[in-house]
Amino acid sequence: MNTEKLTRKHKTRMSEIPPTDDLGLAKHVLQLEHNGIIALADSLGASFINVLDMLESIEGRVVVTGMGKSGHVGRKLSSTLSSTGIPSFFVHPGEASHGDLGMIDKSDAVIAISNSGDTPEMSDLIAYTRRFGVPLIAITSNNKGIIVEQADLTLLLPQAEEACPMGLAPTTSTTMAMALGDTIAIGLMNRLGFTADDFKLRHPGGQLGKRLLKVSDIMHTGSAIPLSSGSELMSEVIPEMTAKSFGCIAIVDNAGKIRGIITDGDLRRHMGDSILARHAEQVMTPNPKTIRPTALASEAVLTMNESHITNLFVAEDKKVVGIIHIHDCLRAGVE
Repeated sequence: MNTEKLTRKHKTRMSEIPPTDDLGLAKHVLQLEHNGIIALADSLGASFINVLDMLESIEGRVVVTGMGKSGHVGRKLSSTLSSTGIPSFFVHPGEASHGDLGMIDKSDAVIAISNSGDTPEMSDLIAYTRRFGVPLIAITSNNKGIIVEQADLTLLLPQAEEACPMGLAPTTSTTMAMALGDTIAIGLMNRLGFTADDFKLRHPGGQLGKRLLKVSDIMHTGSAIPLSSGSELMSEVIPEMTAKSFGCIAIVDNAGKIRGIITDGDLRRHMGDSILARHAEQVMTPNPKTIRPTALASEAVLTMNESHITNLFVAEDKKVVGIIHIHDCLRAGVE
């Protein structure tokens, strides 16, 4: 069987006796895990590219499996893949032996994570992939384990010292495995051209969804937009401006392109100038700030805060298509 493996050239040096004070120990742990990540980065090569090629080419889903701490890493990898445009699910090795193998199709690919490479609970799942020709990718630190012997492709984690003082609790090894999973997910995102819009579709709730809201998602449109022509008298403009309750009105030309804006402040400044008999273009402030409908709502908030204004007209090629108020953004949870 053709098995691609990463070499174990990058071995981290065993640390000395770890510090006993809390802060010193914390830094020691982070340094060990940092060393592991650096060794992992240095070890990546052709096998990693082969894994991306395989996962990009399949028509089905990416099935991830793992036992114990590796299972937790696998769940995280599967979740990251799903949220970044790659259909994926996690299968527990034990449950796989009791019916869940039926969830796996020959159009899928399986990623099996096992630090030891000899997890007995995975034997039925591995046998299933071999029987039905399901591509199998191993992530392990043991290049002589059963999983590696059966896998089509292997990503070998470099030997690195566990941060656990007794070397028993998986720490550095799980950090490397999780980081490797992230590189797979981000690599596939890059290949598939995954965009912020795609991300938003999968994260409509929570802070991620709010951060990706566009101006077009919350702007006011149609008859709600306060508009007037430059030739209209202010005696006609003010009632329209008041009725729309934004405290401003856009002055547009015959093509609907914005020429200027009149705000409550402009009214106060011209109050003693027989304002009702004046034309809108005589009162307006020309070339006001606008924003594109495709811009993020957070960008609109930033512009309004920096300019000390509460509204922005939304325009495409200078043609007014909407208006957004800072309160609309705050109600939507955009800050």
